[in-house]
Amino acid sequence: MEEQEKQEKQTQRKPVRLIAAACRGLGIGKNGGLPWRLPSEFQYFVKNITSVSKPGKMNLLIWGKLCWYSSPEDLLPLANTLHVVLSKTLETAPEHAHFLCKDFESAVLLASQPPLSDIVETIWVVGGTRVYKDGMMHPWCDLIYLTDVMATFDCDVFFPEFDKSVFQLQDQFPGVPCEIQEENGIQFKFEVFEKKDRS
Repeated sequence: MEEQEKQEKQTQRKPVRLIAAACRGLGIGKNGGLPWRLPSEFQYFVKNITSVSKPGKMNLLIWGKLCWYSSPEDLLPLANTLHVVLSKTLETAPEHAHFLCKDFESAVLLASQPPLSDIVETIWVVGGTRVYKDGMMHPWCDLIYLTDVMATFDCDVFFPEFDKSVFQLQDQFPGVPCEIQEENGIQFKFEVFEKKDRS
């Protein structure tokens, strides 16, 4: 019991944020990849997950195993990031990942307790579907960055439905362009949903 109390005292709350791009019907992927090619949207994704307030700080990215293995090969390394992959079957962290955890809560505890608690600023949830669900249910989740890809694509992976009265669309959000973008003939809009209840 003393050990548990000691751990709780050492726990530093970190913002848990989801980031994804979804087309009509909330599709986010097909055959282990993205069904669209939007380089500027991808740069926006990278800019958000690598932004920290001061040198020496890092963000922790939480990946589902399938999402990790389907990410672009040239994505890593990413500045200012540590990567944790969730898997109940892997024995060791995959190449280029820093940590392996069995479940979402273990990954959050990793970031919020020593030694990482003094380094990690933000926990970013980058997919897939189950990990997004776990992320938005977590009490520390405050924001969902969800790019609206304004077209229909054939997808086999989907962003989970969420309550828009709890996570409310922001008219404007610092650092997020509010106008509709267009690339390769596809229109898209950067959207941020903020959790209403911060309890």
